[in-house]
Amino acid sequence: MAVRSCQLQTALFQPRDFVQTSHRASAVRFPSLTGSSYPSQSQSVSPCCCRAVLSTPILKDNGKQPQNQNETFDDEGRVFNFAAGPATLPASVLKQAQAELYNWRGSGMSVMEMSHRGKEFLSVIQNAEASLRSLLNIPDDYAVLFLQGGATTQFSSVPLNLCKAGDAADYIVTGSWSDKAFKEGQKYCNAKVIWSGKSAKYTSLPQAGESSLTPGARFLHICANETIHGVEFKDYPTHLGDTLLVADMSSNFCSKPVDVSKFALIYAGAQKNVGPSGVTIVIVRKDLLGNAQPITPVMLDYKIQADNNSLYNTPPCYSIYICDLVFSDLLEKGGLEAAERRNIEKAKLLYDAIDSSNGFFKCPVKGEVRSLMNVPFTMETAELEASFLKEAAEQGMVQLKGHRSVGGIRASIYNAMPRAGIEKLVALMKSFQARHSS
Repeated sequence: MAVRSCQLQTALFQPRDFVQTSHRASAVRFPSLTGSSYPSQSQSVSPCCCRAVLSTPILKDNGKQPQNQNETFDDEGRVFNFAAGPATLPASVLKQAQAELYNWRGSGMSVMEMSHRGKEFLSVIQNAEASLRSLLNIPDDYAVLFLQGGATTQFSSVPLNLCKAGDAADYIVTGSWSDKAFKEGQKYCNAKVIWSGKSAKYTSLPQAGESSLTPGARFLHICANETIHGVEFKDYPTHLGDTLLVADMSSNFCSKPVDVSKFALIYAGAQKNVGPSGVTIVIVRKDLLGNAQPITPVMLDYKIQADNNSLYNTPPCYSIYICDLVFSDLLEKGGLEAAERRNIEKAKLLYDAIDSSNGFFKCPVKGEVRSLMNVPFTMETAELEASFLKEAAEQGMVQLKGHRSVGGIRASIYNAMPRAGIEKLVALMKSFQARHSS
């Protein structure tokens, strides 16, 4: 395995400007499931601001290092990181965070040192919320919360806040994460699975008429994109009557426009598309606040968190700060419509390479529900997959191994994965197939 030896050097950097239902059983209807560069590195230089940067790594690989260092790393020593989460972040965001790490915008403090109730951090969290509201066009009658505990904690928080004990709640299980949400929901409500893709190994989504709501169900829970199995809702269930629609959007959050008003509640872990691990975002209708079950822990009560503007206790300040930078970066790059166009183009490159390989690479997911974010594929043998993963790592493409529960290969190609990363992966796929086809 390559060992990186890095040297520390200083470089001048100018930070970016701060951007200020009825109780009768009803069929769940699903609309048609078919559907659908970084900024210049040139900066004006100011002698008052400096940063520490890592030089391009020097590879030591027992004589097997590439002839040209750029074959493995980009110009700044960065690999293409295909991890499912925590995942790659925009280069411009990382550089701004690096420049502001020691002294945030003249405050004399790092964000990591600030009081969460001080004016400096209040400007960070308020700007983060304002930018997210702009990106998603979040209506005023929805609260935006920056919480802790990961999306997994929301598996408990949702039924605790939306249901009375014994209320029915429906779940569509399309993969590992929605299955875990259902199992946790069973502790706090009368949770029922109204559709499951388990028998087909989670390679499809329900079609119109394949599921019916439980009479009086308080909410219907879906996972918008299954990170492990690579299935994604292109449109969402409709005609739910009084049943509330709840979505775990952790792995496709802010990857495309979403009509928030169609949902009672959206939650998402940040570490896929919008930030580092440590913060979970909840978007919830304000009229649903204040009805938590008596057993609800104070930290899981949405009303308490909303009344305190996500500052009931010390929040994950630095993670929220990075989210703020990512939201601003998305706005500067054209918003979510532009992000979706980029993501469609990137995913098409990869899926076309898989589908044109004459079965050498196989994606098990049905074409109309393939994820734009997480692309799983397999090869004929585990030995071939291991060899492919080794070559990919040697060429600076990392974290491509499939989830431990399913194996194979998985390329997570979130917003911040540049097109160049997909192109390099596709080039390896074609080269590898040429060398290993019988």
